Amino acid sequence: MRYPYTRPLAITMWDFSWLERRWAGAGYEDWDKALDELIERGYDAVRIDAYPHLIDADGEKEWTLIPRWNQQVWGAASLTRVSQVARHLVEFMSICKRKGIAIGLSTWFRQDEDDIRMNLKTPGDLARIWRSTLKVVEEAGLMDSLLFVDLVNEYPAKPWTPFLYAAAESDEVTRDSVISVKWMKESLAILRESYPDLNYTFSDYDYQGIESREVDYLDFLEPHLWLPTFTDWDQQVGYKYEAFESTGYDNLVKHAANVYYSNQSYWDGAIVDGIERIAAWSRRTGKPLITTECWGVVDWKDWPLLDWEMVKGMCELGVRTAASKGVWVAIATSNFCGPQFVGMWRDIHWHRKLTDIIHNSTLPEQMLNRGTN
Repeated sequence: MRYPYTRPLAITMWDFSWLERRWAGAGYEDWDKALDELIERGYDAVRIDAYPHLIDADGEKEWTLIPRWNQQVWGAASLTRVSQVARHLVEFMSICKRKGIAIGLSTWFRQDEDDIRMNLKTPGDLARIWRSTLKVVEEAGLMDSLLFVDLVNEYPAKPWTPFLYAAAESDEVTRDSVISVKWMKESLAILRESYPDLNYTFSDYDYQGIESREVDYLDFLEPHLWLPTFTDWDQQVGYKYEAFESTGYDNLVKHAANVYYSNQSYWDGAIVDGIERIAAWSRRTGKPLITTECWGVVDWKDWPLLDWEMVKGMCELGVRTAASKGVWVAIATSNFCGPQFVGMWRDIHWHRKLTDIIHNSTLPEQMLNRGTN
């Protein structure tokens, strides 16, 4: 990988929150402060939404964004506006560079009121919007702090890639569908013509058939791993990812702790086994791993009767297990490492303990004593 690693990095996901959660008390209204707090907790890198479709369309325009949810606390929970996205991206990345924090760029293709993301019709369109965004980064002199480019978050999940389903004229698109692979290969080939020295991937959440899946066109794998990835956790606790009503969180309150602690060895074993399966995938393909979303539950928040201790325990197990495998170059501690998750964020000792584990782990063999490959 084309980044001068000297040790595994501790990374977090600030998704679209970095730009959308800037009202008083939302956590990101002062980037200097939030990033200093990130460093205080031992982190070296952050993955954010670059909004490439908005930058390509008009990087200076004010955009009205539609809420993806109001129950989860990533991003804005209601209608919001962002403006001068290109300038703000440069400003945020510049602060990160000054503080020595590496940046991974991704996108969730946030929906604006005109839904311009649906204008993506071909792999060439996907490459074009990223080329426009990378040009902004390049002209600002920030390429050396760019850790990677993840062209689409959790590709090809429909909430993030509705344009792909429209192009396929189907509601059934998987990671290994012909059209999915075509979009990945062709968009990457086009981007590499302009920016050949970057690390590219499409982050993943679907691991059916990975034992035979070919990934030679990716520079690294970005698997998102949680307890529900390999188990029936969601069914047992009654969680259905409700976006605009609280039933799911009510059920987490009622059932999550009882389900987990009544059979903790089973759930912990599932976390360990799932990580080993992904580590084996890395060994088979020779592709190093970066994971920015993990290790226990997918959704949690500061809410009555929701306890962070269970989540922190799951995540500590995940970090220790992943760090022991020698195939990760960057490891997150959870989905929730951001200032809006107050109960998780305020435990500085817990973060330092886990980031120390990450930093003291071993780089993948192909990267030792090399810096690049």
